Amino acid sequence: MAFPAQHEIYKRRLSRNVGLGLTLVAFIVLVFGLTMVKVMQVGQMQAFDHVVRPEMLPADAAGEGGQ
Repeated sequence: MAFPAQHEIYKRRLSRNVGLGLTLVAFIVLVFGLTMVKVMQVGQMQAFDHVVRPEMLPADAAGEGGQ
């Protein structure tokens, strides 16, 4: 029993679906990477207002102020 030949539209649809899938995977990897970078830097931030905590600065940098 022979299988009928597949129409061309299914081949084009498959290539579009694969391209869209790869694009979505790339977007997810990008968002995950940015999230990981932000989480790794949160140790120097206070709460979620993105303000550097003065007590986290080195002692010589905290005393500098030009005075």
